[in-house]
Amino acid sequence: MLCLLAACQQASQQTATNNSGNQAQSTVEVRSQSQTLNLQSLSSGLTSEENAGLKQAFAKKQSHLWLQGSGEVKKLLADDTKGARHQRFLVTISPEQTLLFAHNIDLAPRVADLNPGDQIQFKGEYIYNPKGGIMHWTHHDPQGRQGGWIKVNGKIYE
Repeated sequence: MLCLLAACQQASQQTATNNSGNQAQSTVEVRSQSQTLNLQSLSSGLTSEENAGLKQAFAKKQSHLWLQGSGEVKKLLADDTKGARHQRFLVTISPEQTLLFAHNIDLAPRVADLNPGDQIQFKGEYIYNPKGGIMHWTHHDPQGRQGGWIKVNGKIYE
């Protein structure tokens, strides 16, 4: 039992040392007869609580909200080439909600090497639709107002 506690404590210290930056961390509590330890989760990225704004906007059918979140790339779609060109893909943010991303590649670089299963973080304008919603303005604003971004595989696209 003491070996397990020592291993958990060491893992906790290593995780705390290895995780830096602004990423949110969740904790797991391990209880034993002699000691209680709080361990940070080994997963990175935003927690489901940080997708709460997206879930709420979908439930209330709200649009034109600047929101931030994270999810898993579900499917890559063909580019929209009518008018301004947009890279399109689907991202699952919860079992109940998938977002269509319309990332303007005339204003920002294409998200390179994007694959289903990739974890992404993002900020953009949310538009409601019955299928889960659309994220756009995931790029800088050429007029200097509020802009968004996509972060995948350690790289930020804006």
